[in-house]
Amino acid sequence: MDAAAPVETGDIDLVIFDCDGVLIDSEIISARTLMAALEEFGVETDFPYFKANFLGRSFPKVAANIRTTFNVNLPETFEADYRRKLLAAFETDLKPVEGIFDILDDLAVRACVATSSSPERASRSLHLTGLDRYFGDAVFTASQVERGKPAPDLFLHAAATSGARPEACLVIEDSGPGIEAASAAGMKVWHFVGGSHLDQTDILGQALTPPVPFFDTWPSFFDMAPQLKKR
Repeated sequence: MDAAAPVETGDIDLVIFDCDGVLIDSEIISARTLMAALEEFGVETDFPYFKANFLGRSFPKVAANIRTTFNVNLPETFEADYRRKLLAAFETDLKPVEGIFDILDDLAVRACVATSSSPERASRSLHLTGLDRYFGDAVFTASQVERGKPAPDLFLHAAATSGARPEACLVIEDSGPGIEAASAAGMKVWHFVGGSHLDQTDILGQALTPPVPFFDTWPSFFDMAPQLKKR
């Protein structure tokens, strides 16, 4: 598929952005920090394992994977310690994904964020990158629903709170669980593959039915959905 070709979307009232890897280029930082923290407990992983098993998932799902795969029960303090180290790394290394400001400046419909991150991490990430001014209180996290991605709960909660019908929502995701969640919610979903943690193999690996439109730079967004750009 030509990633810059117009895509039929129907009427869209709300664009729902994932945060990590879509708005902010954070997944490399997250992976590096998490893998180092896990090594302290004898759990050795690599980046391909991170992408396949942790990307787009809430921390309880990550901990469950560690318990099942490595037979390691992480201590109750692990999550807080990891998040503290991650936020410290964000202070110096976190950047917005190139081109996202132009999209948010020119977007003709409402937008919100729906992320598997904790409320504290999402808030700090958006503030550090200057993206918080675009969303205000329209930031939804996995802590607000019973089931995180790949269940549809978070996206349905975001839509309901925003007063938007699921079929009138367009979700931008970088992960398999997020794409599954949006599809299960009955929403349109596009795969953003422009984060530094993804490469061509991740695009080719999207063997989904029906295929999900993808793009790798934010300037392509309005090429695909010109009707969503302010006139």
